[in-house]
Amino acid sequence: MTAAKPRLHVLLAGPRGFCAGVDRAIRIVEEALKRHGAPVYVRHEIVHNRFVVEGLERQGAIFVDELSEVPDDGQPVIFSAHGVPKSVPAEARAREMYFLDATCPLVSKVHREAERHHARDHHLLLIGHEGHPEVVGTMGQLPEGAVTLVEDVEAARLVQPPPGMALTYTTQTTLSVDDTAAIVATLRERFPAMTEPSKESICYATTNRQAAVKAVAARSELVIVVGAPNSSNSVRLREVAERAGAPRAVMVQRGADLDPSVADGCATVGISAGASAPEILVQEVIDRLRERFDVTTEDVTVAIEDVTFRLPPMRVPA
Repeated sequence: MTAAKPRLHVLLAGPRGFCAGVDRAIRIVEEALKRHGAPVYVRHEIVHNRFVVEGLERQGAIFVDELSEVPDDGQPVIFSAHGVPKSVPAEARAREMYFLDATCPLVSKVHREAERHHARDHHLLLIGHEGHPEVVGTMGQLPEGAVTLVEDVEAARLVQPPPGMALTYTTQTTLSVDDTAAIVATLRERFPAMTEPSKESICYATTNRQAAVKAVAARSELVIVVGAPNSSNSVRLREVAERAGAPRAVMVQRGADLDPSVADGCATVGISAGASAPEILVQEVIDRLRERFDVTTEDVTVAIEDVTFRLPPMRVPA
């Protein structure tokens, strides 16, 4: 007689997974492939998820690090959802490339606001992670020296912006809401005249996913976040889960990466997914847990998302 599997209750954080910006970026690549055929070139990972990237590669997308790797064959070139410095489309225009910009519209709003503040002779304090593509893209909207990056509270205590200049701050869209609030508070204390963004820079999807993971973490002995290690919003979800009361929080890219024994001894486990992780990978994780446990699931939804973004105009094939 087979021994009964131990019971495990899984709390599914909602919202989780794809956001409107990620969905739009992927659809741009797929539509370009439909209209123009393979290959379609994509500068950097369209979103930070290998499952998504490999799926697009199978359809004919070729991912490159720089435009110098793209031949002059007239096929579309697509910029990733994270945004690019102004130098990138300038290079594409100089080479007369047909390019499509898959930058998330909410990242583009940050870019335009940075330009407006620069036009008013404000120095920009950008809260974000050095080297992240979104940060590179935002800093690349303005001349060198016009932006100072602030990564954490310690940096906020020490940063020395150019003397005599009015200051404005903005943020990477995928940061921890709580961490960012602490950084902003430190900056405000030091620079009381600093002006704020006209709208919250951290995007709705990041905020909602962090609120949802807090809701499940408070009831869970373990939280599993589905996402890629180079995905900022996914890494933040794991950190938020730990701080919100979950004794443990782990991140996996898909079900095959999960050792289900990690949940041994747990009665309740929470699951969430970063904004670039498709729902199929969440289901893989649940199926992996079912191999070892008698799983029941419960949706814990803190917000309903109905945001959609239009695709950019595309050239009609010859």
